[in-house]
Amino acid sequence: MTPDSSPSCRRVAFGICTGLAALVFIVFGQTARFGFVNLDDANYVYQNPIVKNGLSPGGIQWAFTHVLVGHWHPLTTIAFMVDCQLFGVWAGGHHMVNVLLHATTAALLFLALQKLTGAIWRCAFVAAVFAIHPSRAESVAWVSELKDVLSGVFFMLTLLAYVRYVRRPGKGGYALVLLCFILGLLSKPMLVTIPCVLLIIDYWPLGRVRTISDFARLLWEKVPLFLLSALSSIAAILALKSGDAPTSTYPANIPIAYAVYLEKLFVPTGLAVLYPIPKEGWPAWDVFNAVLLLATLSAAAWLLRRKQPWLLSGWLWYLCMLIPVAGIMQTGEQAYADRYTYLPQIGLCVAITWMGAAWLERLRHGRSIATAFAMAVLCALTIAGRRQAAYWRDGVTLWTHALDCTPDNFIARNSLGEALAQEWKLEAAIDQFNAAMEFDAGSPEVHANIGTTLFQQRHTEDAIAQFQQALAINPAYPEAHYNLGSALDREGRITEAIDEYREALRLKPGYAEAHYNLGTALYRIKRGKEAAAEFREALKVAPHDAETHYNLALALFEQGEFDLGMAECRAALQIDPGYAEAHNNLANALLDKGRIEEAIAECREALRIRPNYAAAHANFGVALLRQGSLAESIEHFRAALKIEPDLGLARDGLAWALAHSSGQAASPAPAPRQ
Repeated sequence: MTPDSSPSCRRVAFGICTGLAALVFIVFGQTARFGFVNLDDANYVYQNPIVKNGLSPGGIQWAFTHVLVGHWHPLTTIAFMVDCQLFGVWAGGHHMVNVLLHATTAALLFLALQKLTGAIWRCAFVAAVFAIHPSRAESVAWVSELKDVLSGVFFMLTLLAYVRYVRRPGKGGYALVLLCFILGLLSKPMLVTIPCVLLIIDYWPLGRVRTISDFARLLWEKVPLFLLSALSSIAAILALKSGDAPTSTYPANIPIAYAVYLEKLFVPTGLAVLYPIPKEGWPAWDVFNAVLLLATLSAAAWLLRRKQPWLLSGWLWYLCMLIPVAGIMQTGEQAYADRYTYLPQIGLCVAITWMGAAWLERLRHGRSIATAFAMAVLCALTIAGRRQAAYWRDGVTLWTHALDCTPDNFIARNSLGEALAQEWKLEAAIDQFNAAMEFDAGSPEVHANIGTTLFQQRHTEDAIAQFQQALAINPAYPEAHYNLGSALDREGRITEAIDEYREALRLKPGYAEAHYNLGTALYRIKRGKEAAAEFREALKVAPHDAETHYNLALALFEQGEFDLGMAECRAALQIDPGYAEAHNNLANALLDKGRIEEAIAECREALRIRPNYAAAHANFGVALLRQGSLAESIEHFRAALKIEPDLGLARDGLAWALAHSSGQAASPAPAPRQ
């Protein structure tokens, strides 16, 4: 029986894993009460029609064949679908999945390090620091970073599978390593550095590298892993280039980022959701100092490699894992990001923990000092981690904190305006957009955001001017064309609105909202066949949108396609059984088919949902007339007129019913209406 498989060791390990989970929930459990934030969450989850539909064969195929927010990570996309299947768009459920996955990653990290080193308490400390460090907040408390915590689980499983393979070599063991690695890459391509990490742990703690020939043999052993990394890298680059965001390289930013991440491990203050690159670039002196620091630490790790091999191993882990996000190729304007440290900082924690433990072991009361120090560090990190996680409560809190940490942050200023607008604090949102304009007056996004806010305030003409200004700067801005179309539509300029919707669709095929709005505009000008085609296109993207099914039904009814229209009404009701308008219009179609009992049932249901629905009362009256229930039909016509005195169908129906009841001649009974 090996030391780490004894019953007492297993009990201690179980207790440590339980403690790690408790720490994670103390720090991040609060996120169950948090909402989504206006930073990719809409694109990933709550405004993504494919993801919102939940798990389906078509959704799984879409995940593997489409890029999401400039990245190809199909397993993460499928995980979002599973979350929506379970929780819909309840943000708390999505947050709790992130927390559970992070707790799992922390426990697996402890188990992997324990199997690698056997130093149970050092491993527990490293795992605990990983679990609650404030830098983890971005990865755990941000719904969109499901990719971080999911890839973290597969990273740890890859380590565990590799340790098992090293101790019991075989094709099955190696296949398990490959499987875990592939799943990790499909979660987040940042794991392309895993083959290098495995070579690093071959050096220490596994001790498999003693000679150059050993290294060559181990390198050959990992060729399949490197091939998978190459394929994943190519896919990631193609995904980046296919996105809207431009890709950039910032060589001077690379040493700065490495140095900042090192600093924030020890002093985790001023953590923000986005750190902008200075407009003037980094001062040469800062770049020189960062390079000098990295060179000094690298030299020290190399010189101490024989006495303290963990220093070189941990330092190389850190350097290696950050390569994909160091700034060689990136999207956006961030200089660095806390989420990028999710796995790389583990190497630093291992190096520092083993170095500190080796030094304290030489002291008389070293173990007691180490215990007290570890407890103090974990208490401080717990408090700081809870505080940092709290900033992710909502978009306003998040971006306000970002501006506190980085005052000259154009993106944070603009995003704060968006968050305020989402909360209908429209005047405050306009103030933030105007402040953002002071940083970049030529930003089409800010003009479009001002336009959207003015549109919400019903200042439609001013909104149109802002959208037009955004398009003057960037004519290929599909959202601005769509919003301009909506504003023109409101002003009654339907032909111009249609042109804008079509341009939005030319620039962004599959834009469900633009297809829907174009369909409604075409329907209003009696172009029902074209409208139906647009609604069908919208349903290809968002098949579970009840309103689109309902509007398609109206367009089909206009063309006399009653059977198809009824099918669409029923599809809408299957999605939303409380859709009173769909019940009412289904009743209309049933009456046209002479199916009076079914029509009456639909009218009753519409009125149960909306007792003051005048059109449903009127159509109910028509159905009762056809059934011969004259007195009851008169009651419903009068109820409709009490709600809506000018409703023609109710007025005509009541006149016909009263005339018929008095024995006077009358024209045919009125037909039902929408």
